[in-house]
Amino acid sequence: MTADLTGLPARIGARPTTTGLEIPHDQLETFSPPQIRSALIEFAHSLPGVLTGPSAVSEPGSLAFRLPRAYRDFEAFLHPSVDEFGHVHRSGFMHLTIPATSLAVLKDLGWVESHPISRRPEFPGTIVMFYAPRDTDELAVATTVLQASYDKAAA
Repeated sequence: MTADLTGLPARIGARPTTTGLEIPHDQLETFSPPQIRSALIEFAHSLPGVLTGPSAVSEPGSLAFRLPRAYRDFEAFLHPSVDEFGHVHRSGFMHLTIPATSLAVLKDLGWVESHPISRRPEFPGTIVMFYAPRDTDELAVATTVLQASYDKAAA
């Protein structure tokens, strides 16, 4: 099963401002309300086999979405030496691996930007920063994209 990302709505509003650091770990003005971030995490827990805990590839406050596998597709994980296919930051934005075929459409719709680390050859080119969902409508988009990331990791 693969989540369908072709029918997603465009994100409303301007793209969030980030600090401009090499690896964006914050959004300066756009955060998920606590109940939206909690619902996002609850959705991740509902995915078969997903474990959560502190991220091994990001800041300590980030919650990793893990899918342990003995054999895995390099492109499906944030780094091949760990089992994270994504994580959510305290502000609610996520770093995820997404299907390569969805990268352009999600950028055009205003939901993601490529993570700068994806320019380095040892990291997948499909790592994105998904902007923090601000309400239940945006949460629905975030869970659809998280489902696609999970589908890719679980394949």
